[in-house]
Amino acid sequence: MAKKSKLEVKNVSKYFYRSDTNSITHAIKEVSFEASNGEFISIVGPSGCGKSTILRMIAGLIVPTMGELTLDGERITGPNADKGLVFQQHGLFPWLTVGENVAFGLKGQDKAKVSEKVDELIDMVGLNDFKDSYPHQLSGGMAQRVALIRTMIVEPAVFLLDEPFGALDAFTRLAMQDELLKVWRTNNPIMIMVTHDIDEAIYMSNRVLIMKPNPGEIKEDLIIDLPYPRDRLSDKFIEYRKHIIETLEF
Repeated sequence: MAKKSKLEVKNVSKYFYRSDTNSITHAIKEVSFEASNGEFISIVGPSGCGKSTILRMIAGLIVPTMGELTLDGERITGPNADKGLVFQQHGLFPWLTVGENVAFGLKGQDKAKVSEKVDELIDMVGLNDFKDSYPHQLSGGMAQRVALIRTMIVEPAVFLLDEPFGALDAFTRLAMQDELLKVWRTNNPIMIMVTHDIDEAIYMSNRVLIMKPNPGEIKEDLIIDLPYPRDRLSDKFIEYRKHIIETLEF
């Protein structure tokens, strides 16, 4: 179980210097929001509005130009085990088996306990028959499941996902959305996902941050008040979809 945590993003702005044009790009402007355990937040908006930049600042991979980000009151100054990040490409180590990939983040810990935990998570995502397989022997959906539980096994307080299903076919993507919700409910971390898919954001999240570009700002912090599992054809789901689309039309 992930520890009780609180993430605070406070008036964060980010500028990037472009050497090719000798200019400065204002990527993010005064972004602020908070998140606690049990919240699943999706960030949506047009390309170039800074969605992934926000995610990388939370992960500690990028330093904000102004403002600050804190986790449990401690300023985020770099990456650590409290913040797990899953990218669109699974990034598995090709020379390690599924089981070895999942266990990688727990190197040096009690081998029996690690093995038990690895088996539990592999079973949870239905990959028992592939524990000794290598990444090249897996389908895209299988590999992404392994990437999810490889991050999950270290029990990060904040689970960050950057278009985690963008490279998958539509059918696999739908199945993986349910797998991720299962991962979320198991450890109850703060989940923050960047996605271009509005239906995916509504289906999975209890909050959606809708962003506008040039520079990137949060236009609305939308609460999704729907029970799980969600019906994509329900009137309220369709209302949320319409609202987000209309909000994005600026």
